[in-house]
Amino acid sequence: MTTITLDNIEDGGFAEVEAEIDGDSESVILFREGGSVRAWLNICPHAGRRLDWAPGKFLKSREGHLVCAAHGASFELQRGDCVAGPCRGDSLRAVAVSVVDGKVNVG
Repeated sequence: MTTITLDNIEDGGFAEVEAEIDGDSESVILFREGGSVRAWLNICPHAGRRLDWAPGKFLKSREGHLVCAAHGASFELQRGDCVAGPCRGDSLRAVAVSVVDGKVNVG
């Protein structure tokens, strides 16, 4: 299990961590909203590429969506559903995450 402190994620912002998922090391996107965190694999369902434009650097639209740097697909941040772009109707793959005593546990 990978751990990061909640304070290391800006409220309303993103972070990227490497975590073991199903026996493989994967890049995981973390999105913080107050005291809660949601997590998804850092893989766009459109072409299988990472969503960040540089390691750990993510684009957020004016509407508050996560935007894939490669092809512009936009994902809402409640469930990770693609709401615009080439993979509309698909979703990011959710990753188990919990916040306990200010620590974010991934995987």
